[in-house]
Amino acid sequence: MATLDYVEVPSYAIRLRSGQPNHDIRPATKVVTSLPRPEYSPVRSSSGTAQPMSPTKAGSNLTSMLLTSALQLPANASSTPYNYGAKKGAPRLLSTRDPLSIPITTTNFRRFVAKSGPVFWLQDRVEEILFWKRSWKYTLVWMAAYAFICYFPRLIFLIPHASILGVLLATHPAIRKGESLDALPPKVTQQMPPTQPSEGSADWMANLQAIQNLMGSVSDAHDFAVKFVPYLTYSSPYTGTILSLVLATFLLMIPTVHMLPMRTTCLVGGLLPFFLTHPFTQHSLLPTLQSAARPVLNALRSRVLRLVDDDNLADTHWRTELREVELWENERWAPGTTSGASEEAPHAEGSWGKVNLKPGERRAWTRGRDGWSGVSDDGSGEVSSNLTFSLGAGWVFVESEDWRPDLEGTWVGPGSADEGGWVYTNDAWLDPHPYPLEDWTTAGGMTRRRRWTRRIYYNPASSV
Repeated sequence: MATLDYVEVPSYAIRLRSGQPNHDIRPATKVVTSLPRPEYSPVRSSSGTAQPMSPTKAGSNLTSMLLTSALQLPANASSTPYNYGAKKGAPRLLSTRDPLSIPITTTNFRRFVAKSGPVFWLQDRVEEILFWKRSWKYTLVWMAAYAFICYFPRLIFLIPHASILGVLLATHPAIRKGESLDALPPKVTQQMPPTQPSEGSADWMANLQAIQNLMGSVSDAHDFAVKFVPYLTYSSPYTGTILSLVLATFLLMIPTVHMLPMRTTCLVGGLLPFFLTHPFTQHSLLPTLQSAARPVLNALRSRVLRLVDDDNLADTHWRTELREVELWENERWAPGTTSGASEEAPHAEGSWGKVNLKPGERRAWTRGRDGWSGVSDDGSGEVSSNLTFSLGAGWVFVESEDWRPDLEGTWVGPGSADEGGWVYTNDAWLDPHPYPLEDWTTAGGMTRRRRWTRRIYYNPASSV
């Protein structure tokens, strides 16, 4: 029986059209699809017209304005909210608690702003020690104290007494004034320091700013954690796999925990954050490791995304042929600008954006690998908000998938893209690198490209 040999046609090959008119039996169908949705930075950007309020201009009505704009209760709102899932009529709040009302909320919020200063002061001191911001001596002292407690854990019961002694010695009159104990008169009574700032003062505004940032951090943490909720509430097909994996690892860890030395484990686990937040680790070690492992990580991420897409394919997709169509996203770096900036901007003095592209060069979205449309000979057919692909008869996009970025940069070579799939080039779109070069910054121009792919499949029913 004779066998047929198939030749793999490269994706960059150009199809030769016949010079005879109406040579094609059936013209290619036009399929309209949306553009890829690049990932934007999670950092919240503030309006350019909004200015921070000065403490001298902020009156006592600032809290009322904030709460009035935030708490717009309906007229028929109940003053005693109910428990979710509880029986009807069961109040959530105890009888001794205050009912829900804007005046009480305003009063308690004012009190909280004035009295929350020590909480944020403690937060700042912890950040200074943990992130090596104050001095390496202070951080090393706390690391030594933690190591001492790890090997003598019973000393943890002395921490309350040590804390009180530290406060008493820090506020002692002789230590604060730099005098000896003999020079002080007996039974000296010091004046009590102010316990809270006045409303509208600089310290009060600093507390309000800290509360604002804390609310943003809590919201960001909630948005990050809510992504995992479907996998834990049986709203995803992977919940059963996760349950089996967690149960298996739990049974394996039961005999393992008895072999771990607790003091050494607590010592390593407690000192590891100090090592990770050290300036040498943040600015030298981690970037070097990330640069070396970037090709492997990008390839792993691509494989995981492909497995997720394959898992969502229907049986009709597996029974037919699958192919890929590609699209390129183009951006230019402009020095000293902020418009059109994206999350991967590596230099603070400039920004990346599609609005920085020069007139007459490639568009923001192109279909040709050379950076141009590649649709017609005159260069027309550039991409706008919607993208029109000329697919062959019977070919349609996979319904369960969207555009995926080429994280590996396979169209250039292995390891040629950064973690976002961008390939950086000079001002003339040449000399590709996985990172921008400093010479390009001094020259005043550099560019970058990213390849997007989407799969199509052959559906005989659509060709009829």
